[in-house]
Amino acid sequence: MYEHGYSDSVLFALLSSGIFLLILFLFIILMIVCTWIVYSKADRPGWASIIPIYNTVVLLDIVQKPIWWIILFFIPCVNIVFIFIVYIELANVFGKGTGFGLGLIFLPFIFWPILAFGSAQYEGYRINNVL
Repeated sequence: MYEHGYSDSVLFALLSSGIFLLILFLFIILMIVCTWIVYSKADRPGWASIIPIYNTVVLLDIVQKPIWWIILFFIPCVNIVFIFIVYIELANVFGKGTGFGLGLIFLPFIFWPILAFGSAQYEGYRINNVL
């Protein structure tokens, strides 16, 4: 009696999870490409963006913060504050403002491609750095 109902729900679950995984995979590829290009714009090796922990060390170098800050990224709650600081600083060294840095955090699928494929150039240290 219910043989079609069960198989339809299983098919729907498999199809929807497959679509979700495809979207997730495309998002991951987009973020890898964008971070690779941003690192390259900052005259750092693009491959460094895909190496765990090392990518954060290079990011700290791009935003000209001390390497020992990497320790702060392993402390719960403290890491959230420092992610905000580093991303706002990343926007700053590319000539963007604080709002753009917040966009890198909250809407990465929009703001990272803008930073990577847009006309922003790495400017290095600027007077109005956050810290």
